[in-house]
Amino acid sequence: MTPAATPMPDKVRKGDARRDRGNRTGFSTGANCAAAATAATLGLVRGVVPGRVECVLPNTRRVTFEIRDGRVSGDCAHAVSVKDAGDDPDATHGAHLTADVCRIPGGGGRIVLRGGPGVGVVTRPGLGLEVGGPAINPVPRGNIAANVAAAGAALLARGDGLEVTLSVPGGEEMAKKTLNARLGILGGISILGTTGIVRPYSTAAFRASVIQAVDVAANQGQTRVVFTTGGRTEKCAMRAYPALDEACFVQMGDFVKAAFTTAVRHGMRHIIVGAMVGKLTKIAQGLSVTHAWRGEIDRDLIAGAALEVGAPPALVEQIRAAETARFAAEGLAELGLAEAFHRALALRAICSLRQRYPGPHRLTVLACNFAGVPIVTVEEDENA
Repeated sequence: MTPAATPMPDKVRKGDARRDRGNRTGFSTGANCAAAATAATLGLVRGVVPGRVECVLPNTRRVTFEIRDGRVSGDCAHAVSVKDAGDDPDATHGAHLTADVCRIPGGGGRIVLRGGPGVGVVTRPGLGLEVGGPAINPVPRGNIAANVAAAGAALLARGDGLEVTLSVPGGEEMAKKTLNARLGILGGISILGTTGIVRPYSTAAFRASVIQAVDVAANQGQTRVVFTTGGRTEKCAMRAYPALDEACFVQMGDFVKAAFTTAVRHGMRHIIVGAMVGKLTKIAQGLSVTHAWRGEIDRDLIAGAALEVGAPPALVEQIRAAETARFAAEGLAELGLAEAFHRALALRAICSLRQRYPGPHRLTVLACNFAGVPIVTVEEDENA
């Protein structure tokens, strides 16, 4: 008898919920700063900095944080809260968010918030923050002040003020892993957090940075923006459009909807998209977020584009069954059909973007290969 075939295990695709990943939440830089500032303020009131402190997060949840390196010296107190980002791949995980709070005799009950070493300085307009001031976003700024006001109520009631200086040892190095420099935030990280909670893989901070980057470009008077899906496509686009200001180039990553709705809101007249075959296909599919977890590649769409440009039927069926868009790109490149294939995908992407994000803007797609080299540039009027 012929032995029975051993059953193959079910494949777990990138978008499959069975694929294991952590789900432990963490805390934002703003939440940890609020904890450190609260602890230092309590140190001034009580004469000793507590080892644990309860704070109210922007989402109104009460959370207890551990405090390190607490000390009081005269009218100033020092405290540190170490950031735990949970299972989120956060560049600031483990950062020592540090607060130095000083009493200002006769300060009129005011709370002054300052940035110290490791906290970025805003150098461009468009972020909703004062140019020259610390990169402490409005929500955490208000939350820190509210927690400090509660902890220091006795001092403020008698007419003293409180100066809170936030710092992050190593913050300048951490910032190199973020988009801060592109946004005009130099010298350190941003203090962020609209809820105080960081959810694994939510990438809310990245999405926010995309919106901020478009805001910055618009506030500088730019009318053209170039959205790219990563570092290689951005370098490709910068070589293709050398005359454009750096502020025009925005790494949107997976956040197509956030990027486009912001650009449309600002009235950008020309929107250029730089992408490789995988992301280009997902844009053509009409996905708002192109991350692998949000949806798989539409193999029928890829196969249809391949058939349209003259791929042999056998290859078309292989493409339809393949796991990745890259398989199609490489197979068609061997037949000399790379440019035609990417043009067909680009036209589909333009059609999808026009339907989803209407407006007076002109659309252009720059298709790049895996080395970040341009394959073809497609203008919207080619879709006519």
